[in-house]
Order: sequence, then C-alpha cells, then structure tokens
Amino acid sequence: MSRAIPILAGLFGAGLAANGIFMLASPEAWYFAVPGVTTTGPFNQHFLRDIGLIFILIGSGFVYGAVRPGSRLLIWSTGAIWLSGHALFHFWEVAVGICGPEVLPRDFPAVTLPALIAVALSIWSFRHADR
Repeated sequence: MSRAIPILAGLFGAGLAANGIFMLASPEAWYFAVPGVTTTGPFNQHFLRDIGLIFILIGSGFVYGAVRPGSRLLIWSTGAIWLSGHALFHFWEVAVGICGPEVLPRDFPAVTLPALIAVALSIWSFRHADR
C-alpha cells in the first residue's frame, strides 16, 4: 500500500492540474461545463484563470510530492489547506443562506472529495515522514 499512495497522489495531482489547465485555456468552456458553476455568479475570465493557476500549483505539488518524499508533507498539507478552505467556504454559503443545501451533493465530487483526499494524503505523509 505504501507504494500505491504516491502513485494515487500523482494521479490526483495530475487531475487537479488538468482542471487548472482547462480553466486557463478555456475559461468560458470550463464555466459552462462544470455543473452548478453558472449559479455561483456571472462569468469572470480573470477570476477563473486566477483559480486555474491555483489548481495547477496544487496539482503540481501533489505530483512533485509523489516523487520527492522529503517534500510531500509540507507541499501536500499546503494543498490540503486550500482545498479544505474551498470546501468549507461552500458549506458556509449554505449555512448563511447564500445557497440551498441541495448544492452540497452536487458540489461533493469536485469540491469536498478533493479536500478529503488531500487531507487523507497529508495524514498519510505525516505518518510516513522520515523523522
């Protein structure tokens, strides 16, 4: 299992980076392709590209950590913090009435699940870090 986790982390990172590349290369297509995004506000090319850069950075960090064990705890934890903050923000929007609770299951695969995966990978890297 210890060999499989870095491979899975690398694939996870590649997926995050691919999402970011899609956001940079074709922000309008991304905006209309991802379920629920159009209900969060008007299309904003600049904002989507900013977030795309974040996804590329975080994804690259998971890929890098997959091949550089000494760096993974810090890099993966940093990515997990941002992804978790993003997920918590979605929950906050429901809590204060900006969105209804029906958005949480819709957003789960693209928002909450990546945060949970990142946290799990960070915990795994902490438990397997050379001390």
